[in-house]
Amino acid sequence: MSCWTDPQCLLFVSSALLAAVAVAIFIAVKAVTTPLPQIVRFEEEKYYSDPVSKTKQPFPSINDSPRIALSVIVPAYEEERRLPKMLDEALEYLEKRSQKDVTFQYEVIVVSDGSKDSTVQVAMAYSKKYTADKVRVLELIKNRGKGGAVRLGMLSARGRQLLFADADGATKFADLEKLETEMRKLTPPEEWENPAIVIGSRAHLEEEAIASRSFFRTILMHGFHFLVWLFAVRGIRDTQCGYKLLTRSAAHHLFNLLHVERWAFDVELMFLAQTLKIPIEEVGVNWTEIEGSKITPVWTWIQMGCDLFLIWFRYAIGAWQIVGFGSNKVKSN
Repeated sequence: MSCWTDPQCLLFVSSALLAAVAVAIFIAVKAVTTPLPQIVRFEEEKYYSDPVSKTKQPFPSINDSPRIALSVIVPAYEEERRLPKMLDEALEYLEKRSQKDVTFQYEVIVVSDGSKDSTVQVAMAYSKKYTADKVRVLELIKNRGKGGAVRLGMLSARGRQLLFADADGATKFADLEKLETEMRKLTPPEEWENPAIVIGSRAHLEEEAIASRSFFRTILMHGFHFLVWLFAVRGIRDTQCGYKLLTRSAAHHLFNLLHVERWAFDVELMFLAQTLKIPIEEVGVNWTEIEGSKITPVWTWIQMGCDLFLIWFRYAIGAWQIVGFGSNKVKSN
């Protein structure tokens, strides 16, 4: 009897082929993947321009001790239109607060992620108005993706606490106080060595969002949430809100371990934090959808779904490694 007509033989051959493919994929992934991320930063990206003195100054390193209370990281890819409104709101709030409390010193780092429009010029106008001590522009030579932009901003920050906020201004900036209230329950502000994270959340707005979304987009949203739960993060209702506050210790460790540089970086960030048992709190924020999003719903969610599987797979097979606090492997260049 031929093997092609024997069910048991066919099952054996099929299983052997699947096993061979799995082994080949495992070997290929291990061969092309580094256990820790290779963070590339071009020489020009290590400096910011001071529009007053007209000089280039070196960015500090997150390896250094903090010098101010808060750093705000704003990743911006071709955001010449939406960025001014966000910066106006943020800087008005931060200025009023610093005038009331002399101990509250801040900086805003706008990270232009390879923008081809006038994003850099728009941000530099704010640097000139508020000085480069308060507003700095990190101009990336090529597009890294949102995660890559946030990472390099974090690694250049001076704050005890670090907030990253989307350039569209969708989240009410004053809701920072809600995040800080929860952060104080986890660790006092001055104890920046304690790792902790508080994330803004739109989960409380989900029912309203579902009511205004098409059935297809609602299915995609629930599908993405299921994949997040299945492959990476559990217990967090909204991993994707672009409003997250970290202590300096948490930011230093996590962004030196982060591999994913595009849209799914938030999920890997939360996965790493949960694996390392870093305390995480989720806080509802005021959020309004702003026109001009760079996300293409179907394609972006398919890409993120693939990224979620790869995050799980690469950590599961040991291609990517997670090192604990205190390791000398985790240090920025």
